[in-house]
Amino acid sequence: MLGTHIDSASFGTLPDGREAQLYTLVNRNGLVVKITNYGGIITELCTPDRDGFFTDITHGYDSVAPYVTDSPYFGALIGRFGNRIAGGRFELDGRTVQLDVNDGVNHLHGGTDGFHKVLWSADPFQGDGFCGLRLSYLSRDGEQGYPGNLAVTVVYTLNDHNELEVDYHAVTDQATPVNLTQHAYFNLAGHGSILSHEFEIDADGFLPIDGGLIPTGCIAPVEGTPFDFRKPRKIGERIDEPHEQLANGSGYDHNFVLNERTRAGKKAAVTVRDPSSGRVLELFTDQPGVQLYSGNFLDGSLTGKGWKYGHRGGFCIEPQHFPDAPNQPQFAGTILRPGEEYKAFARLRFSVDQGS
Repeated sequence: MLGTHIDSASFGTLPDGREAQLYTLVNRNGLVVKITNYGGIITELCTPDRDGFFTDITHGYDSVAPYVTDSPYFGALIGRFGNRIAGGRFELDGRTVQLDVNDGVNHLHGGTDGFHKVLWSADPFQGDGFCGLRLSYLSRDGEQGYPGNLAVTVVYTLNDHNELEVDYHAVTDQATPVNLTQHAYFNLAGHGSILSHEFEIDADGFLPIDGGLIPTGCIAPVEGTPFDFRKPRKIGERIDEPHEQLANGSGYDHNFVLNERTRAGKKAAVTVRDPSSGRVLELFTDQPGVQLYSGNFLDGSLTGKGWKYGHRGGFCIEPQHFPDAPNQPQFAGTILRPGEEYKAFARLRFSVDQGS
C-alpha cells in the first residue's frame, strides 16, 4: 500500500468550459478524503467501522455537475459569511451595505454565488505523515454585495492520526464581514437516519431564533431544554418535542455557544458517536459557536453516489461566529479591516468505539 499521499483527476466541466479537479487524500491507515477545487467541496470521506469496514460518511455527488445545480451546500466551503444576515443588510462605518438576498428576505452562506460556487486555485502538498490541499481565491470588491477585495486561503490537511484539519486565512483592502466555515453533511452509519447518533456539545448556551431562522439576540441556557447535549444524548430523543425553538428550526438548526475551554483546545466542541458502526467524530475549533443542523429539509429528492438523501439522513456541525453578527453588536465582531488577518481552524478527528 502507498503511504500518505494525494492524487488528482478531472471531476468534470463547468458550464463556462473550465475543468474542475478532484483531489484524493489518503493516509497510511486507509482513510480517504476527496476534495474538489469547485467550491472547496469535500465530496467523499471514507472511514472504518469497528469491524474495519470502510464506508463513505458524507453526502455528495460523483461529478461536479450536480454541485452546480442541485446541492444544498453539500461539503462546501462557505463565505464570505456563513449562516444568515437578516435582510441581507447591515450598517458599516456609517453606510448601509446591501448583500445578495437568497434565502427569502435574508442573505445565506455568502449569497447565490458564494464561495461554494467558485473555482478555487489549488496547490496539493504532502510530507511525512500528512498530505493536503491549499486552496486560494480572490473575492473581488462588490462580489455578492460585499465591500473590498478579500484574498482567502483555505488549507485542508489529512494526517496519519486520522485527523482532517481545515485552516482559514483572509486579508482585505476594505472593511468587510468575514465568517468562513465548512458545510459537510455527515452520517456516521453511511446512510439511513441519523436520529440514533449520540451527540455531546460543550455548550452551556445556544442562540434562540425567530421564524426566519435569525437569532433573536439573546443567549439562552441549554439547561432543561432539548438543546442540552452537555452529556451524550441521541439527537432523535427530543427532536420532535413541542418546543418553540424546535418548531422554528423544523428540528435543530441552531448555533451553540461553545464554552471557553473548547477554544483553548482543551476539549472537543462536539463529539458524535454512531452506536451501530462504532464510528466517532470529534470536532475541535477556535470559533465561538457551532451550528448544529439535523438535515430537516432533506426530503429524498436528491440522490448522490447511489443513495437518496432522506429527511434527517445527515447532520452538519459548522464551527463559526454567530449568525447575523453584523447586525447584533452584542455578538463578537466579524468585521475584518485592512492590516488585520482573519484566522480560524477546525479539526475533525475520526476514531472507533469498540463498544461492549
